[in-house]
Amino acid sequence: MSSVRQRPAVPAVVVLGPTASGKSDVAMALATSATATDRFEIVAVDAMQVYRHMDIGTAKPTRADRAAVVHHLLDLVDPDHDFAVAEFVAAAAAAAADIDARGARPLLVGGTGLYLRALTDPMEIPGTWPEIRAALDARAAQEPIEAMHAELAGLDPVAAGKMEPTNARRVVRALEVCLGSGRPFSSFGPGLDTYPNVPYVQFGLRWARPLMAARIETRVHRMVEAGLVDEVAHLVSTSPDLSRTARQALGYKELIEHLEGRVSLDEAIATVVLRTRQFAVRQERWFRRDPRVRWIDIHDDPVAESVPLIERHLKTSETPAASDVSDPHRDHEDD
Repeated sequence: MSSVRQRPAVPAVVVLGPTASGKSDVAMALATSATATDRFEIVAVDAMQVYRHMDIGTAKPTRADRAAVVHHLLDLVDPDHDFAVAEFVAAAAAAAADIDARGARPLLVGGTGLYLRALTDPMEIPGTWPEIRAALDARAAQEPIEAMHAELAGLDPVAAGKMEPTNARRVVRALEVCLGSGRPFSSFGPGLDTYPNVPYVQFGLRWARPLMAARIETRVHRMVEAGLVDEVAHLVSTSPDLSRTARQALGYKELIEHLEGRVSLDEAIATVVLRTRQFAVRQERWFRRDPRVRWIDIHDDPVAESVPLIERHLKTSETPAASDVSDPHRDHEDD
């Protein structure tokens, strides 16, 4: 296991939000703004953008964007590699040193909540136990994941209570740590429910749920039009041993099922839309627990509605007016 203690010399800026919320566009606008007082380099905090050859479905920055602004933590490994949060933290530490050496400021952008917390907060990261993990994966393929969640609840009720019983990846990982380390998964800390002061200023983009749902559907169909089906087919043909993590990526999992003849293309696309909407809700729930996030409600144009507020805050180092930034605990509607 490793303990992460590194902090940026200059406070980093974070733009976070659910998938399809427009955070990448906001980051690019901030990094290329003519009025910016800092020179930013973008750090992608995304568990799937670390994989090479998975571009359309993960909404990676375009070649033009990457030429205009330096991006970090993209295309780190091949898709047959089961990437872990500890590896991400190590890569982020190297990126931070690189950014600092050029006198730039990190601009973290992403929606993978655990990866972001591992960067912004000191965290003890559990090790891995491959043999135990392989046995658990085999069980997860044969028995209901809810049964394994019940087993986790017996070993670590705190951890079990903080995850969806159907989230196979998280349930298996928590069981792996409990069985491998002999400690509850929730004992590795500090806990994710503590929010100390940290030298990061975090801005969250928040949409009303109906608007977010519509954006997600539009985005999925645009990805399909851009060639997502061909990308997945090429990925499967060239990387037959896709890692568990890469295979579960939204859009890829469903289209693999289509390519294997199990569902029609229309059914696969509809499932991608549904699961992405559900995932966006889970992302929002994760982020809104953090009282340090300054939420900006977006109604139509994330760049026009958020960039001036963020730039004003960065220039004045004052919290934006209450009329600009919303109550971090307010919900748009019931879950």
